[in-house]
Amino acid sequence: MIIVHDRNDVRHDLEPHDKKALLLQLRTLKVGIIGLCNGNAACGTCHVYVEKEWLDRLPDPDEYEAEMLEEVAERRENSRLSCQIEYGPELDGLEMTVAPRS
Repeated sequence: MIIVHDRNDVRHDLEPHDKKALLLQLRTLKVGIIGLCNGNAACGTCHVYVEKEWLDRLPDPDEYEAEMLEEVAERRENSRLSCQIEYGPELDGLEMTVAPRS
């Protein structure tokens, strides 16, 4: 399960599918994740804040995600693009918050 807080801090629980980008799965929750670029790390409309205790369990952002994160509004040290996070069992319990829209 993944715990997602929307922009109004309402909690949503998601039973994600393995080996699938979170962007595609979070869209169904209607929590404000858009993904205009369809997961190519080119738009920032899937920007989330991952709870800090989970960051070391995620792979580091690749150069494309890092570049896009430099451009997003409201960036924090725990900012990530949900299109670049692929769910696996090691992420069971992951908690994140949808970033404000710029």
